[in-house]
Amino acid sequence: MHHLLYIILLSLLFSAHSCSENDSNGTHNNDDDITDTPFSFYYGADLSYANEMEDCGALYKDLDGTTKDVYQIFKDEGANLVRVRLWHNPDWTNYSNFNDVKETIQRAKSKGLKVLLDFHYSDTWADPSKQEIPAAWLSEINNVSTLGELLYNYTYQTLDELSNDNLLPDIVQVGNEINGMILQQGELVWPIDWQRNSTLINKGIEAVRAIGNAKNEEIEVMLHIAQPENGLWWFEQATANGVTDFDWIGLSYYPIWSDYDLNEVQTPLSTLINNYNKKLMIVETAYPFTLENADGANNILGQDALTGGLSASQQGQLDYLNALQEIIENAGGQGLVYWEPAWVSTDCSTLWAQGSHWDNATLFDHDNKATLGIKFYNAALNE
Repeated sequence: MHHLLYIILLSLLFSAHSCSENDSNGTHNNDDDITDTPFSFYYGADLSYANEMEDCGALYKDLDGTTKDVYQIFKDEGANLVRVRLWHNPDWTNYSNFNDVKETIQRAKSKGLKVLLDFHYSDTWADPSKQEIPAAWLSEINNVSTLGELLYNYTYQTLDELSNDNLLPDIVQVGNEINGMILQQGELVWPIDWQRNSTLINKGIEAVRAIGNAKNEEIEVMLHIAQPENGLWWFEQATANGVTDFDWIGLSYYPIWSDYDLNEVQTPLSTLINNYNKKLMIVETAYPFTLENADGANNILGQDALTGGLSASQQGQLDYLNALQEIIENAGGQGLVYWEPAWVSTDCSTLWAQGSHWDNATLFDHDNKATLGIKFYNAALNE
């Protein structure tokens, strides 16, 4: 799919989406050693919506139909990583702010799960169609030096506050789906101004490294691009412009918006790993277990989201995840995170409708009972 069409589709269809022990963190290696990972493979879940859904009345059931803490369900199945998004000052919601993220990290770490913290550097969803600068920083949008210091200080102070409660994440995303230049206003500017973009991204990276040094903890850095084909050109441009001090290539992979079908995607993953000698993780993916809609919020993933000859069924969902995990591992990658498996339908509303736009692609059915897809995590129990 051409890049412009991808952005248009995301804007129209996907604006709803950007999707351990306390003293144990991942390990950063300045010599770019990509082999040192706490787990041989991260089996992750983005649970950014879980606190909100519970406040909206959602109760989660395991495969046996027993109501349990949603974090415990994932832990019991084998998950070893929780991803969580952070917005700067989202005055339109009480979630994905610092206090909500702090609660998520505490819940994850209490279950022995590693944590991937996703800085959106925005007051709302950041994705390939928008990288809206926080309102508090807007006056400095054309002052790269000052803007870089704002980004650095915010990143450092956020992590410092988490550290005070022994809640430092193991991996930090410096931006979310940063295909376009970060910290812009309105319609994205193309081509990327790499002098500006590299300066800002590197300030975020510097803040993560600095807090790690100050706390004597090593926190890994991830840069996140939507769709493997965009990763190919983006990381080539980024590294050519001095963005090199990162540990992880993070990718969103949704076949509906990708040039690569499931049986084709190993090639770009291998290329990225071989070209940059970095770890690689798919940090967002999903697959529908049904095409039925549970509420008035239109589902984002429909018939056109199917891939690999797999059906929109619980077995198809599990088969998709198992197949993608094997593809990632065969390419040399080290992680797969399911985006928003707990974003079930409730009486609460999004910015666009009542209910969930993801209710057919969660890892819980319309009765909030775990789908077969959640068995994907079982493979981690054998490691």
